[in-house]
Amino acid sequence: PEHIKEAAIKALKEGYTHYTPSPGIPELREAIADSIKEEFGVEYTPEEVIVTPSGKTAIFYAIVSVVEEGDEVIIPTPSFPAYESVVRFLNAKPVFVELKEEEDFRLKPEHVESKITSKTKAVIVNSPHNPCGSIITRSDVEGLADLALKHDLILITDDVYHKLIYDGFKHESVVSIPDVKDRTILINSLSKTYAMTGWRVGYIAANKELINHMTVLQNNVISCVPSFIQKASIAALRGPQDFIKKMVEEYRRRRDAIVDGLNRIKGFSCRKPLGAFYAFANIKRTGLKDTELVEYLLKEAKVATLHGSAFGYGGEGYLRFSYATSMENIKEGLERVKEAVEKLPERGF
Repeated sequence: PEHIKEAAIKALKEGYTHYTPSPGIPELREAIADSIKEEFGVEYTPEEVIVTPSGKTAIFYAIVSVVEEGDEVIIPTPSFPAYESVVRFLNAKPVFVELKEEEDFRLKPEHVESKITSKTKAVIVNSPHNPCGSIITRSDVEGLADLALKHDLILITDDVYHKLIYDGFKHESVVSIPDVKDRTILINSLSKTYAMTGWRVGYIAANKELINHMTVLQNNVISCVPSFIQKASIAALRGPQDFIKKMVEEYRRRRDAIVDGLNRIKGFSCRKPLGAFYAFANIKRTGLKDTELVEYLLKEAKVATLHGSAFGYGGEGYLRFSYATSMENIKEGLERVKEAVEKLPERGF
C-alpha cells in the first residue's frame, strides 16, 4: 500500500537510517502489542515483543530459544520446511503428526498427544496452514492448550496468514487461551497481510524472559531491523486497514476459480481451502509421483507448482498451487495444466 511506502521514504529523507534498539523501536513494539490485543484479545506489553527481520527469522529465534539437543519437537506434516530444518540444525528430533485430508488437514489434539514423550519440548502450530490452506477450530485450540499444560510443553504458533480467512470463518489461535500465554510463542509477519514480502519484517510475542533471550541473539546477528522499515511497519499497523477486506475478497474469488478449475482436471481433486492463498490438490489418481508431475508441468505447460513432498511425507501425492497471482494468470495456468495432463498418455506416462 502507498502509505506504507511513503512512510519509509519520509523516514529516509529525514535521515532515520541509524541503529535502533535490538528488539525494535518502542512505538512499533507498542503498535504490535495493540494489534495483538485487537486481533486475539490478549494483552502483551511492548517489552514482550521483538521485531524480527522476517517471519522466517522469527521461526528460527523461537525454536533456538527453547529447544536443545536431544529434545523432541512435534511438527505437522506437511508443513513449512523451515520448522524441521531448524530443529535438525539444533540436533533435536522432529516428530511428525500427519495432517489428513479426510480431517480437513487439521492439527488434531488427539493425534498430537499420541506423539508426546518425556523428551517432547514443543509443538508447532500453523493456522491458516501452508501448504494446505486449512484452519484449526476452537476445540482444536483448546485441546492443544490442555496438552501444553498437562505435559509442560511450549506452543510455537505461526500465524502469518491470520488475516487471510474465508467464508465467514474466524481465526483461532492458541495465543488466545490465557492459561497458556506464558508458554506460547506467537510468530507473525507483515509480509502477507500488507503485501510486504520484500521488506523482511516480522515479530514475536512471548514472555519477557524469552524476549530478552531473543534480543541477545538478535543483537549478535543483525543488531536490529532497518530503522526506516520499522517506521513503515508502524504505518502499516496504525494506518488504514480497509484494503485488507478487499484483498481477502479478491483472494476468495481466485480461490474459487482455482479450486473449480483443478477439480475439472482428470486425476485431480482439491478441497476448498479456508485460509492462506494455496490450493493443495490431490493428484494420486494420475498415477504419477508428485515430484514427477511437478517436473512434467514445468517442462510441458511452463507452469510452476510445488510438489507436496517438499513439505514432508504427509504431502506426498499432492501439488501446491498458489493463487497469489492475477485471475488472468490463474485461468491461463489452469488451461495449460489441463492440456498437459490430457497429453500424459502420449508422453509415455
